[in-house]
This record gives sequence, C-alpha cells and structure tokens, in this order.
Amino acid sequence: MTRPAHHRLVWGTFDTGKPRVRMLVEALRQDDPDVPVCHRNPWQGIEDKSQLRGLRARLAVLLRWLLAYPALILAYLRAPAHRVVVVPYPGNLDVLVLWPFARLRGAKICWDMFISLYDTAVIDRGLLRPGGIAARLLYASEWLSTRAADLVLLDTRAHADHVGALYHLPAARLGAFWVGAEQDLFRRAATPPPVEPLRVLFYGQFIPLHGLDTIVEAITRIERDAAAPPLHFTIVGTGQEQPRIDALIARLGLRSVERIEWVDYAHLPALIEQSAICLGVFAPDGKAARVIPNKVFQILAVGRPLVTMDGPAIREIAQPGPAVRLVPPGDPAALAAALTDLARDLRQPGGAAAIHAAARAAMPIVDVRTVRAQFCQATEPL
Repeated sequence: MTRPAHHRLVWGTFDTGKPRVRMLVEALRQDDPDVPVCHRNPWQGIEDKSQLRGLRARLAVLLRWLLAYPALILAYLRAPAHRVVVVPYPGNLDVLVLWPFARLRGAKICWDMFISLYDTAVIDRGLLRPGGIAARLLYASEWLSTRAADLVLLDTRAHADHVGALYHLPAARLGAFWVGAEQDLFRRAATPPPVEPLRVLFYGQFIPLHGLDTIVEAITRIERDAAAPPLHFTIVGTGQEQPRIDALIARLGLRSVERIEWVDYAHLPALIEQSAICLGVFAPDGKAARVIPNKVFQILAVGRPLVTMDGPAIREIAQPGPAVRLVPPGDPAALAAALTDLARDLRQPGGAAAIHAAARAAMPIVDVRTVRAQFCQATEPL
C-alpha cells in the first residue's frame, strides 16, 4: 500500500524539554494529525546545556547524540513523501546531517533555530572567548547550518533581524514565531492579584540575559526607602550566575527576599497566580532586548501584572499600561520606582480589581493556535 504524502515532516534530535519545541510539534499536529515525526532525544534530563559539567557527562551526551543519527537517517529515508522538513531547536548539527538526504528527496529544510548558540555562548553569556578557536568553530558551524536551511526561524522579528545581520542572511531566508505558553497549564487567573502580603515573583535560569543584578539593586533601593510599600520578593531558579547572585543577596543582607532553587514546571502557574507582580528580564544590553522569554508569555497567559524591560521585542506583543510596566534596561532605579508605583496602585481601593480587569483586556494569550498561525505564515514561501 502506498503511504500518503505529507506537506511537512518533523526530524531531528530536538529537545522536548523546551516548551517552544512541544508547542511547535503540537501546532504541526493540529495542521496535520498524522504528520511524520523522526526523533531521538539525547538531551533528556538536561535543562541548561551550558551547565553540563564533567568530561564523562559531556561524552555521554555526545555519544547519545552521534548514535542517534544512523537511526534518524534510516527513518527519514523510509518516511512518506513530503515537501518540507521541520527541524526544531536546537538542530545546529541536525540540519548539516540532514541536508544531503533532504536534497536527495527534493525536500526543503525549515530550521527553528530559536536562539543562536554562538550569540548565546560567546556574546551573551561569555562562556567562550571572542576570537578564540572554539568561538570561531562555533560561528563557522552555525554559518554553515544557516546556509543548509532554506528557512531559519527565530522567536521574534527583532531577533531574526539580528541573526540575519550576524550571518549575512537575506530577509527572505528568515522568519519568526513567538514562544507562547501552554494553555493547558497557564490559564487566565479568575481573581485579582493578592496584595496582602504583596508578593513579587522572579523565576528563571540565572543567566546574564535576566539582569539579576538590576533586580537585586532595585530590591536594595526599595528596602532602604522608608516610604516604599512593603514587598516580599520570591526569586526562583538556578544557573550560571547563581553563586554570585546568592552571595550578593547574602552580603547585602536583604530581608525581603526568599530564595527557592527549584519549582516543578507544573507548579509554576500556581506560583504566578499567588503573586501580585511578576518580573521579566532587565539586562542592560544585547540579547535581552531582542527576545521574549517563555516566562513573559506564561505571565501574560495567567494575567498577572508584569514589569519587564522595554525594547523592540516586547513591543511586538505588549504595550505599557496598568498591567504592563516597561522600564529602561539595566536601570535599577527605574525598576524600583515601577515596582513601588505598581504596588501603590494595587493597594488603592479597587486597585487590584481594576488592574486585573486591565490585564484581562490587554494581555495577549499566545497559545498553540497562535503559534500554528504564525508558523504557517512564516513558512508560506516554502
């Protein structure tokens, strides 16, 4: 029996631990419930790849990664006919391995780059020395990957423009679709934010993009301001900058900060809903202005007041208003002022209810349907 042809096929070693990947695959299945998926996952159980420590752990991932390709290639050659191969994140090596086989089958490659590994490791996080051999090899391999793909997708238009400039790609080879939030977990809060005690929540990996120094300095200013309303800060997460940030919090003796290293993903919606204010990202420059992290979409989906840095990416989805406060990047004084102003507004008679209503009216919910529509629009030329 002849197997049915499909417009798309999903292929690669993509990381299903990332909400973006799960939402993309679900969006493709909404478009075609029987879309073929060829997948091996060497990243199982690894949340932050930059924090992979020890030669043995790295070699184990590398071995799983390399052993995945023979099975993936065989599965691809046996797959039904298709016009486009979608390679989800990370996919840098995937597109290079896939390229000759996709050409053999007359299919085009759509790579959801999502983030540039070179930009992340060298420019943003400073894990590799600019101009060093490792950085040059990473840039060269990523340059080749962008050429192997017929279309490269990022998470925002601002990010796509940056990657286009970084790798000298024409605009026609670039597209974008938002990260979004999983609607089965992150649902709109039914009640106004609780204001007694007034809790401010930050959660995420401790990476430079998040601007944790700015957050800690803003908390310091609020604690030292006798006129500021009392706020309780919950900071959740681990990562690259955790030892330094925890030491800074301890050295400053911040009394209003509760540190939690880990919260299960399924419990994040409740944590957001229990908070009066949620924090986004605040890094002074670079990548933070070009991306919209998962947590921003999750906060928007739940509908709690958001304070985050202003920039071209966030303006793609939200405008400042009662429930969304945008501050200059890397500006702790502006962040402290925004938090105290929002806290006072929430504590006004009827304030929490008014801001809750504003959030319901103005905050977009970017779910899998939105992702599907944006992905289809971005890939229309293929």
